[in-house]
Amino acid sequence: MTDQPLLTDYTPRGTLTRNRALSDLTWLRVGGPADWLFQPADPEDLAAFLAALPRDIAVFAMGVGSNLIVRDGGVRAVVIRLGRGFNTITVDGGRVHAGAAALDAHVARRAAQNGVDLTFLRTIPGAIGGAVRMNAGCYGSYVADHLQEVEVIARDGVRRTIPAADLNLRYRQSDLPEGCVIIGAVFHAQRAAPDVLEAKMADQIARRDASQPTKERSAGSTFRNPAGFSSTGREDDVHDLKAWKVIDEAGMRGARLGGAQMSEKHPNFLLNAKDATAADLEGLGEEVRKKVLHAMGISLEWEIMRIGEK
Repeated sequence: MTDQPLLTDYTPRGTLTRNRALSDLTWLRVGGPADWLFQPADPEDLAAFLAALPRDIAVFAMGVGSNLIVRDGGVRAVVIRLGRGFNTITVDGGRVHAGAAALDAHVARRAAQNGVDLTFLRTIPGAIGGAVRMNAGCYGSYVADHLQEVEVIARDGVRRTIPAADLNLRYRQSDLPEGCVIIGAVFHAQRAAPDVLEAKMADQIARRDASQPTKERSAGSTFRNPAGFSSTGREDDVHDLKAWKVIDEAGMRGARLGGAQMSEKHPNFLLNAKDATAADLEGLGEEVRKKVLHAMGISLEWEIMRIGEK
């Protein structure tokens, strides 16, 4: 990192921090520092910042760190983390407008209070920006089923609206333009009585808590399901090609490396069990991939995003 200022012709209204540790901003509590962390005040501040930022400097948009391993060597980029200026939620009929920093669970609850069924978001960890980018889903419903459009600020600072159809949303993937930052999304869903939706969410939470290590330090599902879809939520759901099943059959339930562990309760949850490093966590994940490939002939794909230098 040089001693040159990052910007020469714009003074951000948000917070710009040099050499900022990221470990306290991720659910797994690991990782080195970012060269810079920018927390913009609002969309206008973000747009002006990106317009003024030299084009050769990489940008990484970080949500609430729920699905992320930051490697121990840190990140050679400007990490952008959205906060209060980007977390509004409004409901208009069957349409829900959500800021990218709004938590998925909060969006589900606000929608339900207004009789709109986005209940599938209730048990998904993280915020809307990440949910859109990863086409998050569970119980047979996905962001792609309800998303109408997203609002982004491109790497050159231009604010754009992108129809959902242009994102090529698929299982845990999307085709967002390189370097763009999602600032909001619009969803549409069926209407139902608020008390019915509240009961539906309560049932989902109970099922999640019964099967997942919700009180442990994890980042949600570690690997994508080889079947290429999330749980359908049905009683007759087939588990043969679910990530947890193949990990279990490869003998990696409860496996450990340093302070990292694959959960005993749900083998597809990677835990920071005791002062793990990012190297412990990623190393254990790679060992799981090797064991599953050898035992089952299946190459698991990471669902947790990994960024930075080892």
